[in-house]
Amino acid sequence: MLPYFLGCPSWNEPAWRGSFYPSDLRSADTLAHYVATFNAVEGNTTFYARPAPQTVQRWAEQMPAHFRFCAKLPRDISHAGDLRDHFAASADFLALLAPLGERVAPLWLQLPASFGPARLGELLSWLDEFAERAIAVELRHPAFFDRGEEERTLNRELQARGVERICLDSRALFACTSRDPAVLHAQSKKPRLPLRPTAFSAHPQVRFIGGPDLEANQAFLEPWLDKVAAWIEQGLAPHVFLHTPDNHLAAAQALRFHASLSERLPGLPALAVTPLEPVAEQLGLL
Repeated sequence: MLPYFLGCPSWNEPAWRGSFYPSDLRSADTLAHYVATFNAVEGNTTFYARPAPQTVQRWAEQMPAHFRFCAKLPRDISHAGDLRDHFAASADFLALLAPLGERVAPLWLQLPASFGPARLGELLSWLDEFAERAIAVELRHPAFFDRGEEERTLNRELQARGVERICLDSRALFACTSRDPAVLHAQSKKPRLPLRPTAFSAHPQVRFIGGPDLEANQAFLEPWLDKVAAWIEQGLAPHVFLHTPDNHLAAAQALRFHASLSERLPGLPALAVTPLEPVAEQLGLL
């Protein structure tokens, strides 16, 4: 059993066929193959649309009990109006995901860049309404990154509730000078904010957004490898999610991260990976 949680933004990535996935893998079988290697995934799909109950049940049948599905609150909850007006909608969403049980941990609340300190009371009311849940929040308003009193107040309130503050690291993406459309699209969509690695609970949350060159990403990952190793040695179980611009190399980036972490933590269990040659090439092992 891994002492931390590692994953990608999703498991249904056609570009992984012939590399991370066998080339003939059916779409219906991708989740089962994914969970055989990784023990966590970002629930990005739930941000855009609620899954059908039958879909959730199918996920529950394929995800092991130790797996973590970090489901995002739908954007009509997180990005539309006052959070306090969405208590019922939030409860309905949690009821929809109930078949997944403890695998929905933490629940992710990603807030828009317009959600600033003036709305902190609104956020705290929502967190208190669902205090029995493990929750992580991603904030994007600049005032929460200026190390002033507003950020200190936010951190105190989150820490008092055991709510994690998701740290998104997009430095490698914005250091990339490629004019590839996938890179430009990612740079236009992802926030560019200071790093705020926190451990307000036993499960610190890291989202790393890299460029398309895994070797170039490594310099930005090195400090995270040290940080994650230190967290694990402290008895914490961090969640680490690896992105690339179009996520075609996200699985390879995650495998590379674990290989590098194993150098810092001898005895770290190996990942179960189908020995496909393209993946080995992407990892730089050949």
